[in-house]
Formats: sequence, C-alpha cells, structure tokens
Amino acid sequence: MIGLLQRVSAARVVVDGQCIGAIHAGLAVLVGVERGDTRAQADRLLERLLNYRVFADARGHMNNSLRGVGGGLLLVPQFTLPADTGKGNRPSFSRAAAPELGRELFEYLAERAADAHAEVACGRFGAEMQVTIVNEGPVTFWLQVAPANPGR
Repeated sequence: MIGLLQRVSAARVVVDGQCIGAIHAGLAVLVGVERGDTRAQADRLLERLLNYRVFADARGHMNNSLRGVGGGLLLVPQFTLPADTGKGNRPSFSRAAAPELGRELFEYLAERAADAHAEVACGRFGAEMQVTIVNEGPVTFWLQVAPANPGR
C-alpha cells in the first residue's frame, strides 16, 4: 500500500460540485492499493501516517508527528499511484489492486483512521474528484508498505 503524504495548511476534495472532505493544517495523503495488499498493510500505513515526523518542533526540525500536533488527515484514493511507468509512454496498472479490493482496503483504512485520530476526512473511491492541496514547505514523502504477496 502506498501513501503519498503532503504536509498541508489546507486541503479539500470536491465531487460533483460539493466539498465532501476538508482539513486545515495536517496531512493530505493520496492512497494507492497494490495487488497483494491486505488489512495488515493498511494498518501499518496508518501507523506510519499518524507517527511520521514531518512537522516542525520549536527549533524548526521535523520532530513532530500528525498525532503530536493534532492536525487533520485527508485520505484520497488514488488508483494511479501503483502504476508501472518503467517503459514506454503509457502507464501499466498491473500492480494496482482490483477495484473491489482497492475499495475494501481504502474504506478499511479510512475507518481505522477515524477510530484512531480526531480529524479525518476522505475522498470517494471511484469518483471523479477535484483535490485542492496547499502543500507547506513543500514537504512530500512516499511511504510504501510492501504487499505480502505482490503476485496475488
């Protein structure tokens, strides 16, 4: 499972002209589900998102986590993240999970996040979304929890 996290001052997701999720300062995370991912990968990714130290301390060093600063968490499903871009001019999506599994694991991640953190908002799996992200820094990190069985 992949999480492309960005430290933001604000982020929001709009579907069909309506804002369905928004946060102020915190993390906006584009989430990609890979073949072979399970709930174990979702649990580990969430643990990393909540505890990854990307927020400045009093000295300006990245020593504080989302959990530590109490910021918002916006999770956005992103089917294209697991794409294979290694050759040619067209991405291959052979590494992406089937849509049913992708939906199931994204929704599981979102539910677990809401149970573990105070401010959580989400995009909608399979929807055409307009995502606005005000990246601070810019600070962007690629977190990947490798699938247990990538060939599944």
